[in-house]
Amino acid sequence: MRYSAFFGLIALVVTTMVAPVNAATRLKELVSLEGVRDNQLIGYGLVVGLNGTGDRKQTFFSAQSLANLLQQMGVSVNPLLMTVRNTAAVMVTATLPGFAQEGVRIDVTAAAIGDAANLQGGLLVLTSLRGVDGQVYAVAQGNVVTGGFSGGKSGNTQTVNHPTVGRVPGGAIVERGAPSLTPTGRLKLQLRQPDFTTAVRVSEIVNKKFPGATPLAKPENSALISINVPPEYTSRVTEFVADIEALEVDVDRPARVIVNERTGTIVMGKEVRVSPVAIMHGNLTVEIQTILQVSQPAPFGQGTTEVVPQQTTSTSEEKARNLVLKEGATVEQLVQALSSIGSTPRDIIAILQSLRAAGALEADLEVI
Repeated sequence: MRYSAFFGLIALVVTTMVAPVNAATRLKELVSLEGVRDNQLIGYGLVVGLNGTGDRKQTFFSAQSLANLLQQMGVSVNPLLMTVRNTAAVMVTATLPGFAQEGVRIDVTAAAIGDAANLQGGLLVLTSLRGVDGQVYAVAQGNVVTGGFSGGKSGNTQTVNHPTVGRVPGGAIVERGAPSLTPTGRLKLQLRQPDFTTAVRVSEIVNKKFPGATPLAKPENSALISINVPPEYTSRVTEFVADIEALEVDVDRPARVIVNERTGTIVMGKEVRVSPVAIMHGNLTVEIQTILQVSQPAPFGQGTTEVVPQQTTSTSEEKARNLVLKEGATVEQLVQALSSIGSTPRDIIAILQSLRAAGALEADLEVI
């Protein structure tokens, strides 16, 4: 048996610095036009042509679907008497972008919903894709491309990635355009990451680009900016939207540290600052080992064979290691310094959590 406990002994002093200035970002990456959105489509279909890796007999709905398909082609078959291993029932999904016109091709994803083992080499037959309103917006058909494969039999198999989900690139044809809001004399921009400061900056940069007697842009809240189309763009609203998307804004990003304890991952921005604080962290390891030895009696002796446990206990403690960060230290520099002396991601996560509890970490700490 072995037990380990960790205690701290790394001395460290850090101080503050002013957060660096953010690089400007185009409005195209920050906002979207209200009413212009993607739409999710879904459908039920069949993948045929599989090499014996389709649904088994216990998946009744795939046989029923194949019987219905054959019925439409004039072939009458009892689904209860069918034993087909080359067909798999799949759920087909796609994303219909805004303003998609009839005849445009979009990608679709097919995922097995029965007990099919592999969709590799299959062909998705004609499948209707419907929106949340029940209307058909696209039809899909084509060869399924999987990102993995499965081979072998009789218990000796090898599977790579996920062979029961595949894509059909350009496999769906749009039959009906999705309902979208056509830009008019008044636009509303939606921030993908709501923030009051960023909303105000967007309004200021738009008003600076298109000056007038009255400001064109006005922030409604942290996520919405309303803009009046200038008179010279009344008949060219699309060009006005294109000009707005090209504007660059300094985004005010909140100071946040994301910690994933399951994988030991730490993600942070340069806006994060650390107040003056002293930290002590390290490790003391206590190890207890049990070795089982066998005690064997002498030949023709009266004794019995016994198992005798031998336990040993050892401890090891690291010496104090000092780190001094100059004035202007950030969390980025803190993590780099800790990593340079051999601290593990678990140690760094524990230190960040302690800093947040002490009020020295000027950021939101989110653990996922």
